[in-house]
This record gives sequence, C-alpha cells and structure tokens, in this order.
Amino acid sequence: MKQLRYSNIMDINVDIPEGENGDWKITRFKVSEKDAKFHNLRCSISMGGASRGRDIDAGDYTQLTRRGKLIMSDTPAEKEDHMEFICKAKGNVLINGLGMGWTIEVLLRLPQVTSITVIEISQDLIDLVGPHYHKKDKTGKLNIVCADAFEWKPPKGTRYNAVWHDIWDDICGDNLDSMKKLHRKYGRRTDWQGSWCRWTCER
Repeated sequence: MKQLRYSNIMDINVDIPEGENGDWKITRFKVSEKDAKFHNLRCSISMGGASRGRDIDAGDYTQLTRRGKLIMSDTPAEKEDHMEFICKAKGNVLINGLGMGWTIEVLLRLPQVTSITVIEISQDLIDLVGPHYHKKDKTGKLNIVCADAFEWKPPKGTRYNAVWHDIWDDICGDNLDSMKKLHRKYGRRTDWQGSWCRWTCER
C-alpha cells in the first residue's frame, strides 16, 4: 500500500451507512453553493471565535448527531482538525473517542499504523459505528473498547507511538482542564499526543 499524500487524505470521506441506535444517528446532508457562501462569510467575520477559519465547500457530507445535536461531520475543516495526529500516527496508536470513524477510515489505509485502540464510552455508538470499520479491517489491527477515557487503564507495559484525544462535543476553553488531565495520564506512555482543537481552545 503506497503512502497517502495530504490531498489524498483530505479527499477521503466516510462511507458508513446511514443509521440510528439509541441517541445516535448518522445521516447524509448536502451543502449548496449558497449555503457554503453564507457559512463562510459568517466564519470570516467571527472575531477570533471557534468558527473562524472553518470554511466549507458545497457538496455531499455525512454527519453524526446525538439527540439532534451535531457531534461531527466529514467536512474539510473537521478533517483538517485531525491532520496533525494522522501525520504523527505510526505503529501502536490510541484514540479516545470514536465519533463516526473518519480518523479510523484513514488509519486503516496507512501501512505504518500497525495497531489502533479506540476507547469509547457509549456502547450504542460502538454498536452503530464499530461493525462498519471492523469489516474494513483486513489485518486485525482495530480494537474498540467500551470504557471511560479517564478511567480506562492501558495494559501493563504498553507504550503508544501516538495518542489522540477527541471526546468533546464543542470547541471551547472549558475543555482545557480535561485535556490536561488526559495529557498527564499518557505523558509517559506515548511518544506524541494531541487533543482535538486544543490550539483553538487555548486562544
């Protein structure tokens, strides 16, 4: 399998089927040219807010919602949020937070990633999303564990090459305390770690 370039990765979209389980729902949605222009205009005048720089292109996308609230989608801005981790990912990696699995979709295609452990607190979400990616996992490198990211303990002696924390619904400064807690937890267990949009939360 050849190495994926940045542009190749950004072109990857999730192909998970639409579905619903418990509070969770996966659906397709379309962004028109008009909607994209309006959204991007709002982002451009966001005075340093969380939406600044989060432009969107017209097109077809997939989203994950919980009780009607948007949790994530495969729009360009949300993909970009994960690119630093994807560039660092190799060997044994850990992800806190399953979402709808775009990051897993990419990591399964990277030959340098040999093991993927995902910690997700919601069994309903695992049941909705997990089977799709286990079916795609031809080498048996994906392991999804139902557990609380703050309470789960890695197997004794395990070290990770990269750890990614993505358990928050929104981008806000209130996330920083829990980010720091997770970073302390894995500080001596990984070569590199990062948290979703931490750089934005710290502004």
